[in-house]
Formats: sequence, structure tokens, C-alpha cells
Amino acid sequence: MDNTQYSPKLENNETINIRAEVEKYLVHWKWFLLGALISLIGAYIYLRYSTPIYSASTSILIKNDKKGGVAEELAAFEDLGIVGASSKNIDNEVEILKSRKLVSSVIEKLNLNIKYLTEGRVKEVEIYKNSPIQFVKLDSLQSSWESSSTIFNIEIISDEKIILKDVNNNTLAEKNFSETISGLLDGDFKIIKTKNFDSYKIGTTVKVVLSPVSGIIDGYKNGVAISQINKKSSVLRLSFNSPVKEKAEDFLNELITHYNLDAINDKREISKRTSDFINDRLRNVALELGKHDDDVKTFKDKNNITDIESEAELILQNNTENRKNLIEVSTELSLAKSLHKELDSNDYLPTNLGLSDQNISSSIDEYNKQIAQLKRLEKSAGSKNTILIETRENIENLRAALKRSLDNTVNSLQIKVNSLQREANRFSSKISSIPSKEREFLDIARQREIIATLYSYLLKKKEETAISLTATAVPNAKVIDRAYSTSYPISPKRKIIYLGALFLGVIIPFIIIYLRDLLDTKVHTRKDITDLTSIPFLGDIPHSETKEKIVINSGARSSTAEAFRLIRTNLDFMLPSTEDKKAKTIFVTSTTSGEGKSFASINLAASLSLSGKKVVLAGLDLRAPKIIEYLEIPERKGITNYITDDSITVNSIKFSIDDIPNLDIISSGAIPPNPAELLMTDKISSLFEELKSDYDYVIIDTAPVSLVTDTLLISKYADLVLYVARANYLDKRMLVIPQTLYTDKKLPNLAMILNDTDIKRGYGYGYGYGYGYGYGADEENNKPWYKKIFS
Repeated sequence: MDNTQYSPKLENNETINIRAEVEKYLVHWKWFLLGALISLIGAYIYLRYSTPIYSASTSILIKNDKKGGVAEELAAFEDLGIVGASSKNIDNEVEILKSRKLVSSVIEKLNLNIKYLTEGRVKEVEIYKNSPIQFVKLDSLQSSWESSSTIFNIEIISDEKIILKDVNNNTLAEKNFSETISGLLDGDFKIIKTKNFDSYKIGTTVKVVLSPVSGIIDGYKNGVAISQINKKSSVLRLSFNSPVKEKAEDFLNELITHYNLDAINDKREISKRTSDFINDRLRNVALELGKHDDDVKTFKDKNNITDIESEAELILQNNTENRKNLIEVSTELSLAKSLHKELDSNDYLPTNLGLSDQNISSSIDEYNKQIAQLKRLEKSAGSKNTILIETRENIENLRAALKRSLDNTVNSLQIKVNSLQREANRFSSKISSIPSKEREFLDIARQREIIATLYSYLLKKKEETAISLTATAVPNAKVIDRAYSTSYPISPKRKIIYLGALFLGVIIPFIIIYLRDLLDTKVHTRKDITDLTSIPFLGDIPHSETKEKIVINSGARSSTAEAFRLIRTNLDFMLPSTEDKKAKTIFVTSTTSGEGKSFASINLAASLSLSGKKVVLAGLDLRAPKIIEYLEIPERKGITNYITDDSITVNSIKFSIDDIPNLDIISSGAIPPNPAELLMTDKISSLFEELKSDYDYVIIDTAPVSLVTDTLLISKYADLVLYVARANYLDKRMLVIPQTLYTDKKLPNLAMILNDTDIKRGYGYGYGYGYGYGYGADEENNKPWYKKIFS
């Protein structure tokens, strides 16, 4: 059958029923409550057995000590130009603080690779500073546990004795406190008492865990969090998390201490190397200065010379100054001559040549401007252009003026050159007149002066370095706040865990119910039928809590009985009104077997008979008759026998039961090999005529429509067809069958009823509440305790 024959969605009701959606989950409130309770219990157990983590933090100021951009230790060489500017980089200092070298030294200093544990109420607890004993490593201990952890237990058996046990509590040795212990590790160690010894009882066992530093260094290194307060500040905040608050605080404080010591040692090393270098140079310079002093003394003694140095130096100085002036004037003279030649080129003249006459420089600038204007005009103006002619005249005038100025300048410079050359010759004559011995003495004296100056400079820097060596004891970082811990653990966060557990306890049942509903394709409620079909809905039958086959009688007040009474009332709206006195024929069918078709037929017939009507129930499901089996009575002749045997009358196959005395029942009879052919005989027509004339209602239990065509063959005799769908049994996709039958009008006056519904998930369509008959409380009280909880 084609599923596209109808629209399963009601056109005028496309909005979501929020209340219905909420009630789908509220009906399972006990599961939500149970899930939340289990989750909270799990969270409580987790928090009880989890180890709380505390956070310790400290703040330090990184000192950026500068001296003109050069560290104090290197200031001795600042004048020499052999050192550059230096300042601390915050990122570099962070890396130093987190270096393995620094962390390793802190671990060894605080013995953080040695843990002491005792049994707590629910788990082992580390006693960091409260241990009654202490493991003392002697010099001979080679640290066999530097590659892997070593664990042993120490039981205090008296004030003086202890028993050492392995991890399996096997006794290794019995020793006294402070007694050297050999043979257990690769070397000697001893166990001593601490100030907390008296706080522990005799018989206490302390677990000692010796871990290799290399094995725990990464944990401490990665556990240190360092952050800069802001980009413009050199204040750093250090934090560290640990189950033991005191350990976290000690670790951070010691880390800063070692950082400062490391920086101080680096500074002292630089200062020491600087001092050693200066002292070494002083020794060498002193030897060289002494040698030069001896040379001066020897030279003067040998040549009887007292003081000719001043005169010789003055002559040499004046000669040098004269030669300098001669070179400058000669250069300017050469430039002036070259510029004079350039005037004939009719092109730009070079500027900024350094000529002393500023008027010439100004004239050159003006000349270049006129040349530039001339070049522009020659490109655009004609040869007779007045501006062009005027510009050429200006250039000629400027060229003439420049030539005159340059001629004067050349003459003036030539006079100066001649004068300086004569002065140079005079100085040369004086120098040549100085005896060669005097010049030799001058060289010796100059070398001595150079060495003496260097010696004085080194002596000064030696004192400065000595002062700097003392100043290096100043720490590199200033502690703003010593390490302090929070009074409450940062992990696990109790409120968040309880809140998360509560959320998890609620969301898991929600997801399970949602997925179950999402994957569930069964029909459950009236809403499923009304949403997916357009067939009139006559009523739903709640699940019966009793094992009785017939749930309705004159005194029945169960929800199932009330449902059949309501269906009986609704029949009046569905059955056509006729003027004749013939009975109304009601067929009861379903999609497949097992949907409660026979159950609905029997109880509907019983409900109609209780209203004072004459009712007959006939079983026309010839292939799988259920009425006899359902009523648990012996096999007897029925409709198949009536059809096949002309001697059998309708009255002879009728029977009744004690539970419903006013109801006549006709069984299906023996199962024939050809039920479809039997239903097409004229005897069926005669059967219906006789039953309609004798009764008010004829209830027919027919075969399922999806399996055989039996019901369709006799549907013409029906005034109303009740289509039974079983809740939690029939697939929603099978609803296309009754919808197609209804659309194609293959079954007359089709209506649906829903069997075996759960009144607790009926979303307002169930029965058994609000009637005031009192049966509901009795049924609820008679339920087992587990059904009361999880129903």
C-alpha cells in the first residue's frame, strides 16, 4: 500500500504541544529522582575518596637594574666600548624560573623526592611536615632509587626501635633510631626522630616513598604557573597546586630563593672574572711600565739630558697643525679651480663643496635654479620666447659673476697655500735641527706616558669592580608577597561536582527516554493514532491489572470496564439510525493477530448485554479462532459447521456462559481448508439475516485485515467496523493499512479503538481517575512495592 495516500499530519494542528512533551518526561519522574539520587551519592563518594588540591601563590618584582644601559658588573668596561646595553627580559626570567636546573635544586633542597604517608580514615595521607620520622641519606648512599622509586614501611614499635618492612609488609630489619642502616639500598642511611614523634602512637606505620628527582622534576616544573601582572609591569605571579598546602608554599618560597641565589652567583662570577682580568692586566702593565721607566733613566743618564721634551712636543704639535691647515687650503684651492672649469659646461654645478666663501655657494644655488628653468623652457617655449631669452641672460650674468668670485677665491687661496708652505718648511727645519737622540728620547717618553695612563685607568677600575662585587649580593627579584595558600581546595570543586552530578543524574534519564521515544515506532497513545490517521477514534482501553478475560460486569469499576462503557456510549454516535427493527452489526478486526481483537469483541458484547440489549457474539475468524480458546471452554460446533452442514441450525450452535448470562455466543467451529470460499456462500447471508432479526446487536470477531481477505469479503454486512490497535505492540508504520482502508472505503463506517494503553502515559486520554468509584486506590494499594516505585 502507498504511504503517500494521506497526510499523517493534521493540517490545522502543526504547533507543538508543550504540555504533552513535558508530560512525556514527567510521567517518569521517579527515574529522574532515582538518577539524581544515584549521581549525588556517586559525587559524595568521589569527593570523599578524592584528594583535595590546594593552590599556593606568590608575587615577585623582577629588578631591572641598569647603569646607563649597562649592568653594574660590566660598568668597568663601559668606557672601553667592549660591552653593550643590557636589561632583563621578563620572558627570559620566566624560563629561568621554570628551568629544570632550578626546580631540581629546590627538590633536592626540600627533599621533595621523599614522601611520608600514613593511613587515614579512607585513604593514605601525606604527612609533609608532621612526620614522626625522617629519612637521612648518608654520604655513602649511591641513590639506587635515582632510576626507579623505592617504597618501604617503617613501623614504630617503641621509643627507640623501628621495624623496616617492604611494600608487602615483609620484615627487612629491626633497627634503633639514628642507627646506620646498610644493605637495603646501595649505601647507608638512617632513620631519626622528629619533633612530631610524641604526637604519634607506638605501632604507627609510616610509608616512605623515595622517588628519583628526574622522575618528579617534570611534574613540579609543569605545575608552576607564572603570569605577568600586565605587559607594562615586571611583577610576576607564581602559583603551584599540591595536595599539601605547606609543600606548595615551601616550594614557591624556595624556588624564588634559589632564583635569587642563582642570579647572585651569576653576577659574582661576572664580577670575579672582571676582577681577575683587571688584576692580570695590571701585573703585565706594571712590568711594562717599569721597563719604560728604566729606559728613560738609562737614556737621560747616558746623554745628560734634562728637559727637551716640552719644546720638541710644541714644535711637533705646531707642525702638525700647520700641515693640517695646508691640506685643507690646498683642497679648497683644487675645488675652486675645478668649479671654474665647470662653468664652461652650461650644465648644473656641484653644490655643498665646502668652500669658505658662502656667497659662492649662494650663487651656485641660484645658477642651478636658472639652469633648471632653462631646461624646462627649452622643452616647451620657442627660441624667441622672452622668458627664455631673459633666463639665458641671467645665466650669463651669474656665470660671469661666479668666474670673478672664483678668480678672487683662487688667488686668495693660492696666497694662503704659499704662506703655509713656507711655515711648513720652517717647522721642518726646526725639527731637523733636533738631535736624533732627542727624538729617540721623545719616542721613549711617549710610550712610557701611554703605559702610565693605562696603568692608572686599570687601578681605578679595579676599585670600581671591587665595589661592584660587593653589590652583587642584592637579590635579582624582590618578594612582594610570600607564598600563601587558599584555605579551601581548588579541586575538586564540591559545588560544581554536586551540580554536575545532579545535572548528569537528570540528563541521563532524559537522554535514555528521548532516545527510547526516538527509536520507538510502536503506537502508545490515542495521540499517535489521531496524528497519523484521519480515522474516527472511538476510545482506548487501559491495561487490565487482573487476569480475568471478561473485565466488565454489573459491579465492575475498573478503568478497563469504564473504558468499555464509554465505547458503548460512543457507538450511538457512530452507528447509523435505521427505521427497521433489525440489529446493528459491528465487526471487530485488527491489523495483525495478538492485538486484543477477541478480548475487545467479548467485552464489548458483554457491555452491550449489560445495557439490557439482546446481543450475539459470533466468531468469523475461521483461520485462527480465538473466542473458544479465550473463554477457556471446550471445542464445539460453530459457523463452519453451519455453513457446511445444512442440518445444523443457528440456534443449535448458540451457547452462553455464566459470566455473561444474557449474551449468546457462536464459535467459529472447526478450522476449514478454504475459509475464504466458505465466507462467499449464501449461507453467510442467511446467517446475518437471521441474527439481525433476532438481536439488537450482532458483534462479529473477524480475521486481521493485513493477513487475509476474509474480513473484506463480508464487510458489506457490517454497520460499523471497529479497528483494534494494541498499544506498545503495533508499529506506527502499520497504521497506513487502516488509513488506506478508510480512504478507499473498503470497510464501511470504520472507527478505531486503542487497546492495552498505559493510563500513566495517556496525556489526558486515559481512564481510571476522576470517576469517584474508589477502585483506583484499591488497585494502587494492591500493587507490589516495586511496582509502586517504578510504575
